[in-house]
Amino acid sequence: MEVKLVDVKGKATSASMILADEVFGIEPNNHAIYLDVKQHLANRRQGTHKSKERAEISGSTRKIKKQKGTGGARAGSVKSGTRVGGGRIFGPRPRNYHFKLNIKLKRLARKSAFAYKAQHDGLIVLDSFNMAEAKTKSFKAVLEGLKLQDEKVLFILAEATDNVYLAARNLSKVKVVTADSFNTYDILNAKKVVLVKEAVEKIENILN
Repeated sequence: MEVKLVDVKGKATSASMILADEVFGIEPNNHAIYLDVKQHLANRRQGTHKSKERAEISGSTRKIKKQKGTGGARAGSVKSGTRVGGGRIFGPRPRNYHFKLNIKLKRLARKSAFAYKAQHDGLIVLDSFNMAEAKTKSFKAVLEGLKLQDEKVLFILAEATDNVYLAARNLSKVKVVTADSFNTYDILNAKKVVLVKEAVEKIENILN
């Protein structure tokens, strides 16, 4: 698959690049994507939810009324979950939501996510991307040049660059990651994925 390289002003250059069909041209596997995104969202959960149950409620232990002869249901404690102010019946408890997936399945999911973007014109490949200073104004100028100022954008760099990260961190719709730290959720959550030319080579090596 051949794509034209563009500069930071959004203009097409004379150069082009071949994207590996083994990564960007496969038939997307929806179930692999589902499992990888499910794992990502589950692993982000803190799992600290907790409600008080019957044994944890403060209150008297006396029997509220006599067992028989009232014409109503039996009532033995003000802590009962059926009464106002009582404990929660089968309430949430702290738990760990993490689960594991095979590395081959995760690779397939990420290939599938890239393939979806490639099929639906969601990829932009830059010939180079460097920032001399960490200014958000400069980063916004790049987004305007690429006509992405109002879109959710994922930038994938070949290696960590402090100036780029610092310039983009105040932009709510922009996320900057490196070629060895992206995930399926970030790829699909972005309207456009902007790849630096060097990052493409690293991604292909990692996923193959």
